[in-house]
Amino acid sequence: MNDWHLARGFRYAGVVSNLRTEPDRRDLAVIISDTPAAAAGVFTQNRVCAAPVQVSRARLPGDSIRAVVICSGNANACTGEQGLRDAERMAELVARDIGCDPKQVLVASTGVIGRPLPMPVLEAGIPKAVAAAREGKDALSDAAHAILTTDTKIKVNTRVVDGHTVTGFAKGAAMIGPNMATMLGFVVTDAAVAPHFAHDCLKRAADDTFNCISVEGHTSTNDTVFLLANGSGPPLSGDAAHRFAEAVHAVCADLARQIAADAEGANHLITIDVEGCRSDADARTVAKTVADSALVKTAVFGADPNWGRVVSAAGYSGVPFDEKDLSLWMGDMLLYRDGTPLPFDAATASAYLKRNREVHFRLVFKLGTGRVRFYTCDLTHEYVTLNADYTT
Repeated sequence: MNDWHLARGFRYAGVVSNLRTEPDRRDLAVIISDTPAAAAGVFTQNRVCAAPVQVSRARLPGDSIRAVVICSGNANACTGEQGLRDAERMAELVARDIGCDPKQVLVASTGVIGRPLPMPVLEAGIPKAVAAAREGKDALSDAAHAILTTDTKIKVNTRVVDGHTVTGFAKGAAMIGPNMATMLGFVVTDAAVAPHFAHDCLKRAADDTFNCISVEGHTSTNDTVFLLANGSGPPLSGDAAHRFAEAVHAVCADLARQIAADAEGANHLITIDVEGCRSDADARTVAKTVADSALVKTAVFGADPNWGRVVSAAGYSGVPFDEKDLSLWMGDMLLYRDGTPLPFDAATASAYLKRNREVHFRLVFKLGTGRVRFYTCDLTHEYVTLNADYTT
């Protein structure tokens, strides 16, 4: 993990604070910028949103953010006024130790909903995390581990553009459903970016990536992605700004794909390409409807090439089309052309689903140029078990 090329000027830590019941489980992370950073965020669109979402949303976009503090194991959601005070206190603890205004600190949380934060644990743990970050060690891996809940692996991606680095890490395995796609994401860069440009870059990237993944279609109360840019010098412009936006998009796209691939209990990563719609929004609607279909997901899990479930899901998506406007591929097998089913070998099609961890559906319409790529997963026995026993 030490071969990551990381954005300069950021320090990380992930520590064991005993917020979680598992022994030696990292559960508290900080990101500290050596200098004030321009920052932007995108958040869940759930009307029931967690205290850290409310606190951080009010601070962004901003031009002087110094740190982010993240706890895992407790969502601090549906916790009323006390939850807001606790989220603000988390920021105050970081600010006290790095010498900045509490409003220069962002907050994120993930975990069980409806339980007050055990603040004595955080009162002790946050100074420990800040001290670890100040040691200056390359601790991105520790931070990436500390934000996980039911994930099986950390999710990190980094890109270099015009001498600047864009580094991102994220968590997410369930309660994944736009908008946003429970997930947390943190993207940092040593480029010089104005806050509102950062917001535009992040919003466009999230729409095409984190809002194009679904595990079960459940929009979380805590979904948050931050972009922090602490570079010096004039803001990017022209072609350099365009290339930077592309790098942010690429980092977010890779993280989104990793989230879908690590979905709780999943045996398959399902890529859904929808092309030829009247608009990208229509394509997204069709793709999301297919992705959220329990019948499609269970068919893939069972290696059942029941392609009619995909076509019928497109049909009830709410996007108007005639049957003759649609063709469907599964892998390289054309199963349905211009509204007419084609003969295919069921055993071969079943083997494709059974033998491949990654499977692909392609729906092609004749209506326009709208298109989207969407990721989802199959629905397994393990997913039901994990979520049936999550708090008990």
